[in-house]
Amino acid sequence: MRAMVVHTPAAIDSNPLMLTEMAPPEPAPGEILVRVTACGVCRTDLHVCEGDLAPKHARMIPGHEVVGVVERLGAGCTRFARGARVGIAWLRETCGVCAYCRRGRENLCPSARFTGWDHDGGYAEFAVVREDFAYALPATMPDAEIAPLLCAGIIGYRAIKRAEVRPGATVGLYGFGGSAHLAIQVLRHWGCEVFVMSRGGVHRDLARELGAGWIGAADERPPRMLDAAILFAPAGELVPAALAALDRGGILAVAGIYLSEIPALDYERELFYEKELRSVTANTRADGVEFLKLAGEIPIRTHTMAIELEDANRALTMLKHDELKGAAVLRVS
Repeated sequence: MRAMVVHTPAAIDSNPLMLTEMAPPEPAPGEILVRVTACGVCRTDLHVCEGDLAPKHARMIPGHEVVGVVERLGAGCTRFARGARVGIAWLRETCGVCAYCRRGRENLCPSARFTGWDHDGGYAEFAVVREDFAYALPATMPDAEIAPLLCAGIIGYRAIKRAEVRPGATVGLYGFGGSAHLAIQVLRHWGCEVFVMSRGGVHRDLARELGAGWIGAADERPPRMLDAAILFAPAGELVPAALAALDRGGILAVAGIYLSEIPALDYERELFYEKELRSVTANTRADGVEFLKLAGEIPIRTHTMAIELEDANRALTMLKHDELKGAAVLRVS
């Protein structure tokens, strides 16, 4: 099979992903082999390729917004039939028995493993996954449009839940890329007023198209105090500004797996009156099921740019330099 493989993490401009011919993986008991048709390009893939996330293996195939069809069933698999369309997301497996798994917070499992970091992902023609961690996908959306929902969409939804957003709330989004352009559609569906703080360019145009009530610079003060905010940009320097914009009792959720250093916070200005700063760590499978159902009901529109598998370096370079309007999706097979 063809795969884009990173052996030595490096700046994405140096093209660390190498097109490689290799044998397809074999499904173990309880796993399914998926023939990949499309794979979304996520900022976490960029962190893997550039080494912001420390390598787990000597070589890795990134990609965790994977859409494909079941090619083969491992021993004991009964959930999907051959030919079924499925999705593979970031959360790859958990232990199922620890305290976190037992109380419905499997995203915090110390033994959790992740697609495209602990295990090979979808920048390849084939991928394997445990059948109980694969998602059944709605038939109404094309592969390329549904791929970004499997991480950018699910994580944005998890961040909305972590920020405890209520219908009709005033919400600030800091950064407006692949995840935020999906989250705003959930928020507008709930009747929320959404203010977007972004560096500019195509992101502002898309935010305006999707119903943002106000758009400003990344560190600009929104026109009204926020009930909740979500930081999508991996920029720790925006945390003080986002906290200062929160109304009393407001919550800022940080959606990324990686964040640059947060400056010192002023307690009275940025945290007093029971403001909260919360992280978002992956998602549970229940989050994924809830979000995919909601996405079909709204329905969510994904703004995507199709790029060939062998051009994955270019896709990630465009992501890094904010040149994408929405999300890039690799055409695999």
